Amino acid sequence: MIQYRESADGVRPEQLRGFFVDPPWPNPPSPETHLRLLRGSDHVVLAVDDAEDRVVGFVTAVSDGVLSAYVPLLEVLPDYRGRGIATELMRRLLARLEGLYMVDLVCDPELEPFYTRLGLRPARAMVRRNVARQSGA
Repeated sequence: MIQYRESADGVRPEQLRGFFVDPPWPNPPSPETHLRLLRGSDHVVLAVDDAEDRVVGFVTAVSDGVLSAYVPLLEVLPDYRGRGIATELMRRLLARLEGLYMVDLVCDPELEPFYTRLGLRPARAMVRRNVARQSGA
């Protein structure tokens, strides 16, 4: 059974194996770095398969706590996709961010219908990527 948690407390690096496998992750963060990014986020929601003792999905947000938040990462392990986990992760995160003026994220065009169903709308964005720092090391 999948349990949802709003904290990375008690999570161990070995519970985070298997993430960052889809493009664009040729140089993914290690499980140790993944744990650091979860702990460093202002908001985190985890999907945990207690039977397997592993995190199977996560979403993070960084926020000023006043007006805005940005959602940089949402991921579900490939074997757990299609079960509504990503929807539940985002639903819970958006509920936590309800009082803010803006919640922004950047996604590929093929993901726009998913986020639209959750109440977000398309907008333009500008990005910069330093691929040499992709692993977070």
